[in-house]
Amino acid sequence: MRYMVVMPRQARIILPNTPHHIMQRGHNRQVVFSSDDDFEYYRENLINFKKEFGCAIYSYCLMTNHVHLIINPGDNPVSISLLMKHVAGRQTRYVNTREKRSGSLWEGRYKSSIVSSKEYLLSCSRYIELNPVRAGTVDQPSEYQWSSYVRKAKGLPDGVVDLDLVYKALGRTAVDRQKSYKEYIRETTPDEELQLIRGSIQRNQVTGGHRFRDKLEKKYKIRLSNNGPGRPKKKVK
Repeated sequence: MRYMVVMPRQARIILPNTPHHIMQRGHNRQVVFSSDDDFEYYRENLINFKKEFGCAIYSYCLMTNHVHLIINPGDNPVSISLLMKHVAGRQTRYVNTREKRSGSLWEGRYKSSIVSSKEYLLSCSRYIELNPVRAGTVDQPSEYQWSSYVRKAKGLPDGVVDLDLVYKALGRTAVDRQKSYKEYIRETTPDEELQLIRGSIQRNQVTGGHRFRDKLEKKYKIRLSNNGPGRPKKKVK
Protein backbone atom coordinates (compact mmCIF):
# COMPACT_ATOMS: atom_id res chain seq x y z
CA MET A 1 0.00 0.00 0.00
CA ARG A 2 1.25 3.45 -0.86
CA TYR A 3 0.92 6.61 1.16
CA MET A 4 2.89 9.79 1.50
CA VAL A 5 4.08 11.45 4.69
CA VAL A 6 5.25 15.03 4.34
CA MET A 7 7.80 16.10 6.95
CA PRO A 8 9.07 18.06 8.87
CA ARG A 9 6.54 20.00 10.93
CA GLN A 10 3.22 18.35 11.67
CA ALA A 11 2.92 15.18 9.60
CA ARG A 12 0.63 15.42 6.59
CA ILE A 13 -0.42 11.99 5.39
CA ILE A 14 -1.90 11.52 1.92
CA LEU A 15 -3.49 8.15 1.11
CA PRO A 16 -4.32 6.65 -2.30
CA ASN A 17 -7.92 6.39 -3.53
CA THR A 18 -9.19 8.40 -0.55
CA PRO A 19 -10.83 11.85 -0.44
CA HIS A 20 -8.86 14.63 1.26
CA HIS A 21 -10.13 18.02 2.36
CA ILE A 22 -7.56 20.55 1.19
CA MET A 23 -7.31 24.20 2.23
CA GLN A 24 -4.79 26.83 1.15
CA ARG A 25 -4.71 30.49 2.15
CA GLY A 26 -3.16 33.52 0.60
CA HIS A 27 0.14 34.70 2.10
CA ASN A 28 -0.66 36.56 5.33
CA ARG A 29 -4.31 35.97 4.40
CA GLN A 30 -4.00 38.49 1.59
CA VAL A 31 -6.43 38.59 -1.34
CA VAL A 32 -5.68 35.95 -3.96
CA PHE A 33 -8.63 36.48 -6.31
CA SER A 34 -9.38 40.13 -7.02
CA SER A 35 -11.40 39.71 -10.23
CA ASP A 36 -13.54 37.17 -12.08
CA ASP A 37 -10.58 36.52 -14.38
CA ASP A 38 -8.51 35.44 -11.37
CA PHE A 39 -11.15 32.96 -10.25
CA GLU A 40 -11.62 31.62 -13.77
CA TYR A 41 -7.90 31.18 -14.35
CA TYR A 42 -7.55 29.13 -11.14
CA ARG A 43 -10.55 27.00 -12.09
CA GLU A 44 -9.20 26.34 -15.58
CA ASN A 45 -5.92 25.17 -14.09
CA LEU A 46 -7.74 22.86 -11.68
CA ILE A 47 -9.42 21.20 -14.66
CA ASN A 48 -6.19 20.84 -16.62
CA PHE A 49 -3.99 19.56 -13.82
CA LYS A 50 -6.53 17.18 -12.26
CA LYS A 51 -6.60 15.42 -15.64
CA GLU A 52 -2.82 15.45 -15.97
CA PHE A 53 -2.22 13.95 -12.51
CA GLY A 54 -5.23 11.62 -12.39
CA CYS A 55 -7.05 13.30 -9.50
CA ALA A 56 -10.79 13.60 -8.91
CA ILE A 57 -12.23 16.77 -7.36
CA TYR A 58 -15.51 16.19 -5.55
CA SER A 59 -16.15 19.68 -4.12
CA TYR A 60 -14.54 23.11 -4.16
CA CYS A 61 -15.02 26.71 -3.14
CA LEU A 62 -12.78 29.59 -4.14
CA MET A 63 -12.96 32.47 -1.67
CA THR A 64 -11.16 35.79 -2.12
CA ASN A 65 -8.21 34.82 0.11
CA HIS A 66 -8.34 31.03 0.36
CA VAL A 67 -9.53 27.87 -1.35
CA HIS A 68 -11.23 24.67 -0.19
CA LEU A 69 -11.12 21.45 -2.21
CA ILE A 70 -12.00 17.80 -1.74
CA ILE A 71 -9.53 15.80 -3.82
CA ASN A 72 -9.09 12.08 -4.37
CA PRO A 73 -5.53 11.48 -5.67
CA GLY A 74 -6.33 8.11 -7.25
CA ASP A 75 -3.63 5.46 -7.12
CA ASN A 76 -0.76 7.92 -6.63
CA PRO A 77 -0.95 9.96 -3.39
CA VAL A 78 1.73 12.35 -4.66
CA SER A 79 -0.82 13.59 -7.21
CA ILE A 80 -2.41 15.98 -4.71
CA SER A 81 0.88 17.72 -3.98
CA LEU A 82 1.67 17.90 -7.70
CA LEU A 83 -1.73 19.37 -8.50
CA MET A 84 -1.57 21.95 -5.71
CA LYS A 85 2.01 22.91 -6.59
CA HIS A 86 1.25 23.48 -10.26
CA VAL A 87 -2.06 25.29 -9.76
CA ALA A 88 -0.65 27.55 -7.03
CA GLY A 89 2.47 28.25 -9.07
CA ARG A 90 0.49 29.17 -12.17
CA GLN A 91 -1.72 31.50 -10.15
CA THR A 92 1.29 33.19 -8.55
CA ARG A 93 2.97 33.84 -11.90
CA TYR A 94 -0.30 35.05 -13.40
CA VAL A 95 -0.96 37.59 -10.63
CA ASN A 96 2.67 38.68 -10.27
CA THR A 97 3.00 39.34 -14.00
CA ARG A 98 -0.20 41.38 -14.10
CA GLU A 99 0.62 43.40 -10.99
CA LYS A 100 4.35 43.65 -11.74
CA ARG A 101 5.27 42.23 -8.37
CA SER A 102 7.24 39.28 -7.02
CA GLY A 103 7.05 36.95 -4.07
CA SER A 104 4.70 34.28 -2.83
CA LEU A 105 0.97 34.57 -3.33
CA TRP A 106 0.19 31.68 -0.98
CA GLU A 107 1.03 30.35 2.43
CA GLY A 108 3.96 27.99 2.11
CA ARG A 109 2.00 24.87 2.88
CA TYR A 110 -1.54 23.73 2.17
CA LYS A 111 -3.53 21.93 4.88
CA SER A 112 -4.97 18.46 4.37
CA SER A 113 -7.43 16.20 6.16
CA ILE A 114 -8.24 12.60 5.23
CA VAL A 115 -12.04 12.29 4.95
CA SER A 116 -14.18 9.28 5.79
CA SER A 117 -16.44 8.97 2.74
CA LYS A 118 -19.18 7.11 4.60
CA GLU A 119 -19.27 9.47 7.57
CA TYR A 120 -18.21 12.91 6.41
CA LEU A 121 -17.84 13.32 2.64
CA LEU A 122 -21.26 14.97 2.27
CA SER A 123 -20.68 16.95 5.46
CA CYS A 124 -17.36 18.31 4.18
CA SER A 125 -18.98 19.24 0.88
CA ARG A 126 -21.67 21.14 2.76
CA TYR A 127 -19.05 22.85 4.92
CA ILE A 128 -17.10 23.92 1.84
CA GLU A 129 -20.05 25.10 -0.25
CA LEU A 130 -21.57 27.08 2.62
CA ASN A 131 -18.35 29.07 3.11
CA PRO A 132 -19.67 32.10 1.16
CA VAL A 133 -22.89 32.05 3.23
CA ARG A 134 -21.04 31.92 6.55
CA ALA A 135 -18.77 34.73 5.34
CA GLY A 136 -21.79 36.89 4.49
CA THR A 137 -20.81 37.10 0.82
CA VAL A 138 -24.16 35.66 -0.34
CA ASP A 139 -27.44 34.64 1.27
CA GLN A 140 -27.74 31.32 -0.57
CA PRO A 141 -25.04 28.96 -1.90
CA SER A 142 -26.70 29.03 -5.33
CA GLU A 143 -25.79 32.73 -5.62
CA TYR A 144 -22.06 32.00 -5.52
CA GLN A 145 -20.53 31.02 -8.86
CA TRP A 146 -17.09 29.89 -7.66
CA SER A 147 -18.07 26.66 -5.95
CA SER A 148 -19.24 23.15 -6.80
CA TYR A 149 -22.76 23.75 -5.44
CA VAL A 150 -24.47 24.63 -8.72
CA ARG A 151 -23.10 21.48 -10.38
CA LYS A 152 -24.45 19.15 -7.71
CA ALA A 153 -27.64 20.99 -6.76
CA LYS A 154 -28.68 22.27 -10.20
CA GLY A 155 -26.83 20.09 -12.68
CA LEU A 156 -25.07 23.01 -14.35
CA PRO A 157 -21.87 22.13 -16.26
CA ASP A 158 -18.61 22.45 -14.31
CA GLY A 159 -15.48 20.73 -15.55
CA VAL A 160 -13.86 20.86 -12.12
CA VAL A 161 -16.38 18.58 -10.43
CA ASP A 162 -16.34 14.78 -10.40
CA LEU A 163 -19.42 13.18 -8.87
CA ASP A 164 -18.46 10.83 -6.05
CA LEU A 165 -20.21 7.58 -5.15
CA VAL A 166 -21.79 9.02 -1.98
CA TYR A 167 -23.41 11.80 -4.01
CA LYS A 168 -24.55 9.34 -6.69
CA ALA A 169 -26.27 7.24 -4.02
CA LEU A 170 -28.59 10.16 -3.17
CA GLY A 171 -31.00 9.18 -5.96
CA ARG A 172 -31.57 7.05 -9.03
CA THR A 173 -31.68 9.95 -11.46
CA ALA A 174 -29.77 13.21 -11.76
CA VAL A 175 -32.89 15.16 -10.83
CA ASP A 176 -33.44 13.02 -7.72
CA ARG A 177 -29.83 13.48 -6.66
CA GLN A 178 -29.98 17.25 -7.14
CA LYS A 179 -33.16 17.49 -5.10
CA SER A 180 -31.77 15.37 -2.26
CA TYR A 181 -28.53 17.33 -2.25
CA LYS A 182 -30.32 20.70 -2.02
CA GLU A 183 -32.38 19.39 0.88
CA TYR A 184 -29.24 18.16 2.63
CA ILE A 185 -27.48 21.50 2.22
CA ARG A 186 -30.51 23.30 3.67
CA GLU A 187 -30.39 21.22 6.83
CA THR A 188 -28.87 22.86 9.89
CA THR A 189 -25.23 21.89 10.32
CA PRO A 190 -24.66 20.46 13.83
CA ASP A 191 -22.14 22.49 15.82
CA GLU A 192 -20.02 19.44 16.66
CA GLU A 193 -19.81 18.53 12.97
CA LEU A 194 -18.71 22.04 12.10
CA GLN A 195 -16.06 22.01 14.83
CA LEU A 196 -14.78 18.57 13.82
CA ILE A 197 -14.33 19.53 10.16
CA ARG A 198 -12.80 22.90 11.01
CA GLY A 199 -10.44 21.45 13.62
CA SER A 200 -9.40 18.51 11.44
CA ILE A 201 -8.36 20.67 8.51
CA GLN A 202 -6.60 23.22 10.71
CA ARG A 203 -4.50 20.48 12.37
CA ASN A 204 -4.03 18.15 9.34
CA GLN A 205 -6.01 15.44 11.12
CA VAL A 206 -8.62 12.89 10.09
CA THR A 207 -12.21 13.89 9.45
CA GLY A 208 -13.80 10.69 10.67
CA GLY A 209 -14.64 8.58 13.69
CA HIS A 210 -12.47 6.26 15.78
CA ARG A 211 -13.32 3.16 13.73
CA PHE A 212 -12.30 4.88 10.50
CA ARG A 213 -8.97 5.97 12.01
CA ASP A 214 -8.34 2.52 13.47
CA LYS A 215 -9.03 0.94 10.09
CA LEU A 216 -6.56 3.24 8.33
CA GLU A 217 -3.88 2.70 11.00
CA LYS A 218 -4.11 -1.08 10.63
CA LYS A 219 -4.25 -1.00 6.83
CA TYR A 220 -1.35 1.38 6.28
CA LYS A 221 0.58 0.73 9.53
CA ILE A 222 0.63 4.41 10.42
CA ARG A 223 -0.29 6.50 13.45
CA LEU A 224 -3.13 8.99 13.07
CA SER A 225 -3.83 11.42 15.91
CA ASN A 226 -6.94 13.51 16.36
CA ASN A 227 -5.83 15.19 19.54
CA GLY A 228 -6.92 18.75 20.07
CA PRO A 229 -4.56 21.69 20.34
CA GLY A 230 -3.88 20.81 23.97
CA ARG A 231 -4.68 22.43 27.27
CA PRO A 232 -4.17 26.17 27.60
CA LYS A 233 -1.02 27.19 29.42
CA LYS A 234 -1.39 28.09 33.07
CA LYS A 235 -0.96 31.72 33.88
CA VAL A 236 2.12 32.56 35.89
CA LYS A 237 1.24 34.60 38.94
